[in-house]
Amino acid sequence: MIKSLFEAGADVFRLNMSHGSHEEITERHQLIREIEHETGRPICILADLQGPKLRCGTFADGPVMLEEGAAFRFDLDEAPGDVTRVQLPHKEIFEALEPGSTLLVNDGKIRLKVNACDKTFADCTVEVGGEISNRKGVNVPDVVLPLAALSAKDKKDLEFVCNLGVDWLALSFVQRAADVEEARKLAKGRAALVAKIEKPAAVKAFDEILEVTDGVMVARGDLGVELPVQAVPPIQKKLIRKCREVGKPVIVATQMMESMITAPVPTRAEVSDVAHAIYEGADAVMLSAESAAGDYPVEAVQTMDNIAIEVEQDSVYRQIIEASRTRASRGMADAITTAAREVAETIDVKAICSFTQSGTTAILASREKPRVPVIALTPLIGTARRLSLVWGLHCVVTPEVDRFKLAVVAAVRAAVGEGFATEDDKIIVTAGVPFNTPGTTNILRVAPCQEKLIYEG
Repeated sequence: MIKSLFEAGADVFRLNMSHGSHEEITERHQLIREIEHETGRPICILADLQGPKLRCGTFADGPVMLEEGAAFRFDLDEAPGDVTRVQLPHKEIFEALEPGSTLLVNDGKIRLKVNACDKTFADCTVEVGGEISNRKGVNVPDVVLPLAALSAKDKKDLEFVCNLGVDWLALSFVQRAADVEEARKLAKGRAALVAKIEKPAAVKAFDEILEVTDGVMVARGDLGVELPVQAVPPIQKKLIRKCREVGKPVIVATQMMESMITAPVPTRAEVSDVAHAIYEGADAVMLSAESAAGDYPVEAVQTMDNIAIEVEQDSVYRQIIEASRTRASRGMADAITTAAREVAETIDVKAICSFTQSGTTAILASREKPRVPVIALTPLIGTARRLSLVWGLHCVVTPEVDRFKLAVVAAVRAAVGEGFATEDDKIIVTAGVPFNTPGTTNILRVAPCQEKLIYEG
């Protein structure tokens, strides 16, 4: 099944650390790496850390119905709850609450307003009623909670998946830049970091978070619980554009094709939702239950892939991308990648071949959203895997080269061998001298593919 999903168009596989033991995660990781070896294509693996889960306690006699206007108390008392109260075993919530704060229960279906509170309780009025039962999730949308994004379980999982060899870590419950910085210290460079934007506090602190993270996931499901649903589309649009401005990959996630959990085709609204994210310039669109537990996982991936292909062939897509392109910063790599895109728009070339050690140059090339394919050439399999998340990059692992002439040969071999060009075509090659040193991109060359024959001869 994993191989079928890859062949249908999946570039990245997410290991959800909320589900499965370390043994099961290891088995899935090994399967993906076996398929990578079998197909000869780098495959990206993203481990999604669970984050702290805020849940209420249990009820003595099963579920209870909270009526609108009724009084209800949350407290630290471990005694089973009833229609008047229940335990909320998170003292950090009580420390942050203020009169007027909102509490949401069961994915926002129940809403309560805090009237009075201290460090042990919160007396509330039910504003939107409904059924509440054992261990339902609780959201606190309008305060920054004094909770670390990484729980004890997350820290153990982080160490485990980094040693296993995942390429990206997705961080849940991010509220501030410090949450990402803590994870970076623990990861020690073994994986790149994706900050999941799923809380209003993260939206407010987004500029600071974006500065310290390697990538972003717009997690609309949780955002739609803690914010008015109509606020989510504008937020999604703004976050994508900010990521594009600085050249950091952005994933749009949650409920993209929810109906395909049980149906072989999506709704037209879901198709429009996926297309909208692609028109805006997202690097990746993500499936969750559709492919993890749904009845039609391959069809869901194929449909999403087909939407991406169709949108990117639309002239309106190109107009939107070019109209929203921002000026690159003034670094050498920025200048080279911008020039590569402009040359590709001026003359007939079939691909931009970008040699990259750390991945930065290839990401900058992707940021430009050129009209031709970008082939990211790297001697490091870890870099190739990580870059598979980034828009438009076809990643190829190539032997190390120490001369530009050999770089041209390797680039032509990749472009022709992967079917992007013929020996009668031209390609653009970008690289840095000295070779195999991160951050040295300083050469751009338009190379006829026939040069490979000359050099090899």
